[in-house]
Amino acid sequence: MICQKDITSLKTDIDDKVGQKIIVKGSLGRSKSFEKEATIEKTYPNLFVIKFEESNRNVSYSYTDILTRTIEVDVFDGNGYSPLIPPLATVKA
Repeated sequence: MICQKDITSLKTDIDDKVGQKIIVKGSLGRSKSFEKEATIEKTYPNLFVIKFEESNRNVSYSYTDILTRTIEVDVFDGNGYSPLIPPLATVKA
């Protein structure tokens, strides 16, 4: 379950990364997916705006899109890209 604390924490993380390069990964349905470079442009209380490098187009996503893993965001830290939120751990029985 997603709680307000998780959303607030994620918003703060993204606020700190405005202007940084990212890679956005997501699904387009029917086994199709995308992976594009972008830059975080602005943040708002319920969503954030990114600008895709290749098409120079702005797209907005909600913070819950990341928390529900509808999209994945990898942030450039100067050396390489690392996930904004850690991947889910798999449990072996």
